[in-house]
Amino acid sequence: MVNCERMLHEFLELVKIAAPSRQERKVADLLKNRLKQMGLKVEEDDTGRKIGGNSGNIFAFLPGNVPGKPAILFTAHMDCVEPCEGIIPVLSDGVITSSGNTILGSDDKAGVVAIMEALRVVLEKKIPHGDVQIVFTVSEEGGLEGSKHLDKTRLQADFGYALDSGGTPGKIITKAPGQDHIAVVIHGKTAHAGVAPEDGINAIIVAGKALAQLKHGRIDDETTANVGIIRGGQATNIVPDRVELACEARSRDLNKLAEQTQHMKGIFEQTARENGCRAEVLVERAYGPYELSNDSPVVKLAVKAAEHIGLQPLLEATGGGSDANFFNNYGVPTAVLGVGMSKVHTTEEYIKETDLYKAGDLVIAILKTAAGN
Repeated sequence: MVNCERMLHEFLELVKIAAPSRQERKVADLLKNRLKQMGLKVEEDDTGRKIGGNSGNIFAFLPGNVPGKPAILFTAHMDCVEPCEGIIPVLSDGVITSSGNTILGSDDKAGVVAIMEALRVVLEKKIPHGDVQIVFTVSEEGGLEGSKHLDKTRLQADFGYALDSGGTPGKIITKAPGQDHIAVVIHGKTAHAGVAPEDGINAIIVAGKALAQLKHGRIDDETTANVGIIRGGQATNIVPDRVELACEARSRDLNKLAEQTQHMKGIFEQTARENGCRAEVLVERAYGPYELSNDSPVVKLAVKAAEHIGLQPLLEATGGGSDANFFNNYGVPTAVLGVGMSKVHTTEEYIKETDLYKAGDLVIAILKTAAGN
C-alpha cells in the first residue's frame, strides 16, 4: 500500500536531522510544513516553553470522509537519544543502520514516517476514513516531557496508537507500568578523615548500608526497581556529609508500586536514623500504568487490521513507559505498536526495510478497517 521509495527517502532524510530532547525545532518545522501541504489543520502547543525546549508538540487533524466512525489518534515522538549528531544511515541487504558512530534514530523516526506515509496514501487514493488526529511529541526520551505537558484540551480522538516500540509490526502493547521517581539525600556529618574521622558520619557509607538492604532489579513479573545515580563526597580526606541518590520503582499494579516505593523510602529513612543522620526522600509519580482489555475497541481494531494485511498480531505487556501512558491517563485509550526498531539507544541500532513499510501499511489498514473497509 505504501510508496516504498518515498517512505524510505523520508526516513533517511529525517534521521539525518539531529533532534535530541528539547531540540526538535528542525524536525518539527519540516513536519508542520508537510502536514500543511497535505491539507491538514496543524497547530503547535506551548510545551517547549514549559520544558525549556525549542519546540512544542505538533497537532494535526484530518476530517473524516465517512460519518459515524471513530476518531483515531496516531502519535510518535520527534526526539532521539544521543549521540544523534551527524547520523549517516546505511542501507545494506535490506537492513538500515547508522555508520556505527551514532544511533540510527528509528526510535522514533520510523513511527513518524509510518504516520506521514499513511496520510499521503489515504489522501492520494481517497481511502474512506473517520476523523484522524496526529500528535508528534517532543522530549519523550527526556522523561515523557512532551506528553506530560501537552495541552490535553486539544485531544479529540476516541482512541489511539503510539508507533513507538521494537518488535515486528503486528506487536501490540496493551499493558505498561507506572513509575515513581525516588530522590534521596542522606545528611551525615563532615570531619577530617585523617585527624578526627570519629567525629564524622559518612553519608556514603550510610547510603551503602541502605542499598545493601534494598529489594531491587526484578521484583516480580510486573514490578522492578533500580538505583541509577549516586553522587557524593568532595575529597578522600573529608568524611562526606551528603550523598544524593536517584532511584525508581515500576509496576503494572498500583498496589505493588506503592509497596515497593514505600519499601525503598523506609529503608533509606530507617538506616539513616540508625546511623545518627537524616534522610530526605522525595517521591514523585512519573506516570501511571495502563492496561487495555483484549476486547477493547482499540485492541480489537489493531488485531483485525493486522490480520487483514497478513501480519501476525501479538499482544504483549512491557516494562517500559511511553507517551501512551499519558494518553491513556488523559482518557484516550492508546496501544503501542511495534515498528521494527531494534537495539535502540545504541550505535548498533537498526531496522529492517520491510518492517518500516509494514508499519506504514498497518496505519493505513487501521484507518480502512475502522471505516468498514
